[in-house]
Amino acid sequence: MQLMGYRRKNGDIGIRNYLLIIPTSVCAGEVAERVGRAVEGAVVIRHQHGCAQMGHDTEQSRRTLIGFGQNPNVGAVLVIGLGCEGIQAAEVAGAIQDKPVESIVIQQVGGSVHATALGIELAKKLADEIRDLPKSPFSIEELRLGLECGGSDPTSGIAANPTIGRASDLLVEAGGTSVLSETTEVIGAEHLLAPRFPEGEKRARFLRMVADCERRAIQLGEDLRGAQPTPGNIAGGLTTIEEKSLGCMYKAGKRLPFQDALEYAQMIPRETPGLYFMDSPGQDIESISGMVAGGCQIVVFSTGRGSPTGCAIAPVIKLTGNPATALSMEENIDFNAGRIISEGASLDRMGEELYAMILRVANGEQTKAEINGHREFAIYRVGWTF
Repeated sequence: MQLMGYRRKNGDIGIRNYLLIIPTSVCAGEVAERVGRAVEGAVVIRHQHGCAQMGHDTEQSRRTLIGFGQNPNVGAVLVIGLGCEGIQAAEVAGAIQDKPVESIVIQQVGGSVHATALGIELAKKLADEIRDLPKSPFSIEELRLGLECGGSDPTSGIAANPTIGRASDLLVEAGGTSVLSETTEVIGAEHLLAPRFPEGEKRARFLRMVADCERRAIQLGEDLRGAQPTPGNIAGGLTTIEEKSLGCMYKAGKRLPFQDALEYAQMIPRETPGLYFMDSPGQDIESISGMVAGGCQIVVFSTGRGSPTGCAIAPVIKLTGNPATALSMEENIDFNAGRIISEGASLDRMGEELYAMILRVANGEQTKAEINGHREFAIYRVGWTF
């Protein structure tokens, strides 16, 4: 299959071509939404952060917003700020390179009505700049795949996640990149994944991320097992976080080594493809947003009980290992790995079929989350708002 995408000025490849509107804070969100509604093809990533955060939390929000703007699926960016927030529009716009970028500060242009009118004017100009960009051929080595699971049940670990693992192995063996996420859902299985990291600093960093995740819950006076597994996981048949983790880890396949463990929304090294881990929460949208901010152009997302969610700028392939969910949520599910259970299909066959779907979607085929307009976005926060 000849893969075709949008070649950016920095050499990276996008498999979609969005005009992205980024509000730098919650206070700029409504203006950003009004601009986005008025411009065909624009995508807005509204959020509640960007101000009154501190230290690492501020930096993480800033890194996530810039990472979304830098993602190769984005052809142009409009940044909208209020003017007095902690994350300034000029610094976000200035950090986004190699594509058309404009910015507006509401307090400097006369208020929200004037900012909306100016925003619509600028957004339409940006949309015109990228509307007719030609596609260019690209290789599998340039593809970065995010791995996610949510609304899990026992079939996730039995069928869906092992199917993802097979497809991930095929992608990495072909020279591409896959990213395992959800630190919460590694707890109890970290000893099985750790030997796949290089000895020394990288392995220690991975283990430290897992330990820190559990330690943060303890510092709040809570047992992490009070929130994981979730009520839906428990209703579906998962009884412990270890059971959930043992199923989750199958998304990383069984044999390939990890290149490194990355911070949330850290840029994935383009020059070193392979398998990576990213420190992210078990909350699906926050986890996906981190991987996409890091540069993933596409995501596969297993869901035993069913989830409709997608991503603002990256196609999300939904698969389930539960044959009943494949029927009851057919309008949201792209791939039925439950055929392993209901039809006796082999895991190798399911992995090959999913891999073929990943390549088709990378080549332009729409996922059901895209067709249904699911554009979810959220930032993982680790501190208090002051």
